[in-house]
This record gives sequence, structure tokens and C-alpha cells, in this order.
Amino acid sequence: MQTHTIALLDGDGIGPEIMAEAVKILRVAESRNGIRLELKHGAFGAGAWFSHGDSFPEATRQLCDRAGAILKGPIGLDHEQTEKIPVDMRPERGALLPLRRRFDTFANFRPVRLAGGLTHFSPLKPEIIAGGIDIMMIRELVGGLYFGAKESGRDDAGRRYVKETLEYDETQIERIARVAFETAQGRKKVLHNIHKSNVLKSSVLWNEVLGEVGGEFPGVEVRHILVDAAATYLCLNPRQFDVMVMENMFGDILSDQAGGILGSLGLMPSACLGPEKAYYEPSHGSAPDIAGKNIANPYSMIGSVAMLLDMSLGLRDEAGHVWQAMRSVFDQGYTTPDLARPGADSKTISTRAFGDLVAEHYAAAPATAS
Repeated sequence: MQTHTIALLDGDGIGPEIMAEAVKILRVAESRNGIRLELKHGAFGAGAWFSHGDSFPEATRQLCDRAGAILKGPIGLDHEQTEKIPVDMRPERGALLPLRRRFDTFANFRPVRLAGGLTHFSPLKPEIIAGGIDIMMIRELVGGLYFGAKESGRDDAGRRYVKETLEYDETQIERIARVAFETAQGRKKVLHNIHKSNVLKSSVLWNEVLGEVGGEFPGVEVRHILVDAAATYLCLNPRQFDVMVMENMFGDILSDQAGGILGSLGLMPSACLGPEKAYYEPSHGSAPDIAGKNIANPYSMIGSVAMLLDMSLGLRDEAGHVWQAMRSVFDQGYTTPDLARPGADSKTISTRAFGDLVAEHYAAAPATAS
């Protein structure tokens, strides 16, 4: 029997609650496919700092090193608790960025999906999103402003200052461009390149390298669009997009905006792939204000499991069954309180009940052909 070790980083806030629902789906996948999943939990995030004195403890680093894939929950606590953590050990600086750096997870995939039957979740007008939305955002994840040199202090005049460097080299751009072209080639063969070359020289180099890689993919049409225009068109005509590729900070902002057009970041899972290992996570925050109340929707966490099944375990058909199981639960009119809309004809259920229903539908799916 094939064995896969998966590191589970529960995270903070609602993280442990939605991770519990992800585990249910992994156990169904295990039973359906005759495999063994060793699920190992590790401390990670703000809670890890309070319990271990380190947001990314050495034991968790070693666990992730040994695992074939990593499933990560949201991290971070409220402002008051965060202020108790040294600046460089706060979850994003002390855990998340080191995780990305350790495994060079340069390619971030964020599917922006809203099936036709779920368009009531979106704040956009029905005529704008008629038929649903299906976009794959691809974000370069380990370069740019977030990973560049940082400096702060006082200048000769005594004024406080900060300096942060945006850096990319052609190798970093080439590899994310290749991922984007390969993804576009397997979908509608249209790639939107998001840039700011009218201002940023980093975007000039980005466009040059992307054009060179594009020569290897003559069947893919490239459409160049400035990042501010892309933000506008995501609201006015999101269905024009299929695959979008962008640098780190642009991707951070636009992918969160995409959560807004869906109606919630709770509907956005993600995958972060490196040369040898990947981690998967919901795109939303840890929502400490609702932690422990059993009301958070685990869609993004379960969707991240679907991406793990596909991208790390090679179980693409099984991943499709998980996506369909979640759609089926919504189609039956169920939702959790955090996604419920006033006046909507829906049946509100708990986090655990939602996970149970998804697991039930997934378990009942047709067997995947071997």
C-alpha cells in the first residue's frame, strides 16, 4: 500500500476547526484509493510563538522536510495578541515567508471559481457574472518587494525612513512564465500578463522574459494589461479572464480582490508549488473573532485538499469529485453563517455539518478508474 506523509499546520483562529474538516476529506480519499495517508500535525503561526517561542519551530521545519506535501491553515491573531509578538517573529515574517523560502514555492495557484448556481454569493450584478466565473490566477511567490532587501532607520536629518527593494532576475521570471503558459495551454489558450511597465522597470524585464518564453508556446495568445486596469476589469467583466500571471505584490492584491468578486475569501483555496514540494492553504485569514464558534465555512480548506490530491498525489479525478461534492452541498441550499446572506433562501449549518455533508457526497461519488 502506497504511503504519503502530509504535514498539517493547523494555524491560528479558525484554522484547527477547518483543518478538522479537511482531515475528513483526506480520510475519504484514503479509503477510496487504497492508499495510506500519514497526517502529522505541527505548530505554526502566532499560537506556535506563544507555545514554542518560535512561529515556525524547528520540529515543524523537520516535519515539513519529511512530508510529501503540506496542508496549512490560516495564521494570525487579533491586533492585541499580535502586538505581544516580536515584529520579526509575527506569523507572516516569522513563519509564512520562511516556509516559502525553505521550499522555494515560487508558483501560487489561486482558482477563482463561482459555478453558475452559486452566483448569488457575488456582490456583482447577475448580468456581469451570468454563467459563473472560472479564472486561474498565477502569482510569483518568492521574489519581488516582499523578499527584497529591507532597511529602516533615521537619515542624517533625523527623519525616520524605510527602504525596501523590489528585485527579480530573469530566471525567476522565466520559471513562473513557463508555469503560466503551460497552464494556459491546458485551458483556453489565453494568458493575461499583468504588469506595470509604464512605471516599473521590473515590469519591463518581466514582459521581455515572458515574451521570450511565449515563443515556445505559439498556440497561446498573450494579452498584456496594466495592473490597475486589470483591477477595474475584474469588477466590470471578470469573465474575459481565464489564466492571469503576475508578480508577487500584484498577485497578493488582485487575488484578494478576486475573493471580493466571489463574495468571500472563504471561497478561495490555493496551492503554492516549488521544485520538489508544495503547500496548500485557504486564501483567507484566521478570523479570530469567530474562532471556536463552529460557523466558519471550510470550503477554501477543503478546496485546498482537492488541489493537494491533484497536484501532489496525482489524483486529478478524485479532486474533481471533491469539487463536485462541495457544489452539491451548496446546490442543496446549505451554507454556513459566515456566508449566509440576509433574505437568501438557504439552510444555515455548522462548520462540522458542512464538512460532514461534503465527505458524504464525496464518498458516494463514482469510483475513479484505475
